[in-house]
Amino acid sequence: MLTKINHIGVAVPSIEEALPFYRDSLGMKLCGTEEVASQMVKVAFLCIGESKIELLEPTTPESPVARFLEKSGPGVHHIAYGVADIEAAIAKLIASGTRMIDSVPRGGAHGARIAFIHPKSSGGVLTELCEAHDDSHE
Repeated sequence: MLTKINHIGVAVPSIEEALPFYRDSLGMKLCGTEEVASQMVKVAFLCIGESKIELLEPTTPESPVARFLEKSGPGVHHIAYGVADIEAAIAKLIASGTRMIDSVPRGGAHGARIAFIHPKSSGGVLTELCEAHDDSHE
C-alpha cells in the first residue's frame, strides 16, 4: 500500500527563519514553496533523496499548525507516506479499524491528494497519506 516516505512535516513559526538551517547548513535543495489556503499554512519543500522535508508555517492563528506550535513548539508535526491509490488505502485502513481524520481525500500542496490518519490509531504520530499529482513532487 505504501510506496515510500513522501515527506516529514516540520512545524515552524517562520519559514524564512528556519530555511537557512535546512538549505545552507544541511545543504538541502529548496524544491518549492506555496500557500495552501485550505490548510491555513505556507509550506516550503526541501528535497533529500526520494523524500522531502516540509516546513509548515501557519498563516493564521486558527491554523491547526498554529495550535500545534502553541502546544508543542517547533518540531516534527507529521510523517507522510506516498500511496499510489489514496481511495484504496483509505478503504483498507477503515476496513481494518483505523481511525481516520479524513475518510475522503482532500487537496494538499503541489496538487497532491492527501488524507490524515488519527494519531490515536498510529501510536500518537499524525500520519498523512499522500497521492502525488505528478512524479516531480511525489
